[in-house]
Amino acid sequence: SSIIFLLTASSSASALATDTPRRVLVTGAAGQTGQHIFRKLLAKPGYAPIGTVRSEESRQALLAGTAGIGAADKDATPVPPESVVICDITNADTSAIDELMNDCDALMICTSAKPAPTGEINEVTKRPIFGFPNGQPELVDWIGQKNLIDAATKAKKDVHVVLCGSMGGTNPDNSLNNLGKITKSDGSVTGGDILKWKRKSEVYLINESGCPYTIVHPGGLLNEPGNERELCLGVDDKISGTSNNSVPREDVANVMISALEDESYRGRSFDLVSKPVGDGVRTKDYGKLLKSLDGKNSDYSLGETA
Repeated sequence: SSIIFLLTASSSASALATDTPRRVLVTGAAGQTGQHIFRKLLAKPGYAPIGTVRSEESRQALLAGTAGIGAADKDATPVPPESVVICDITNADTSAIDELMNDCDALMICTSAKPAPTGEINEVTKRPIFGFPNGQPELVDWIGQKNLIDAATKAKKDVHVVLCGSMGGTNPDNSLNNLGKITKSDGSVTGGDILKWKRKSEVYLINESGCPYTIVHPGGLLNEPGNERELCLGVDDKISGTSNNSVPREDVANVMISALEDESYRGRSFDLVSKPVGDGVRTKDYGKLLKSLDGKNSDYSLGETA
């Protein structure tokens, strides 16, 4: 059946500011980084975002303000029910995603496989064993993201794809790749390799989709307020100007939204961290921030893809 969306109240207000508010699909809208983006776009004139979530439970938590950042901010702007859609991006039947993208001119990919402790302990390292209860990286970070990218391509218009990845992709031996790996009885190993699957989807976006793109690789994600730090960009897991390797999720959201509004962010792939609060000058000019790269982009000949 057809999916029909009504403009939200905030989107209708946006329409007063511009004749055609930008319809932006935000995946992972109930997550923490995705929710920052989704809520900011809902409040921003000129935008009509649609957020996707993977279950009715996630949808209700987002609407009730009990998921992600909403749980920490009781004064968060209410989310209009008609702006949130349940959509499994990993589904082999991509008709729902395709129909969603037909109505949008930008795509913010904030979905990712999420590791969680299994309750078991590694006998050798004595550390908790992590798995991916809601889908392995191959399913979420490759198949799911490819479905989204293909939907953007099939929309046959200038769909700007802004993808949130992760730093660490140049190192195949990064410890994040070990999460969720399973050794079978025959000794073969499956699962895990999250950074390799993320890198595979990024290469696909760049080389195969034909879509304008921006790829942001944040460092360690912090659940701390944004707009309080100096941000630093780099490529290939090397960032000059700071030894810090983390960044608030809200600042990641600000950079990704800036990519929608500044043409110079198109065709760019880079790493993002922040200096500690009080160190340096708080970033306000995101165009100037991008120029600090001197035209450099991530080198995908480094590292490995799955």
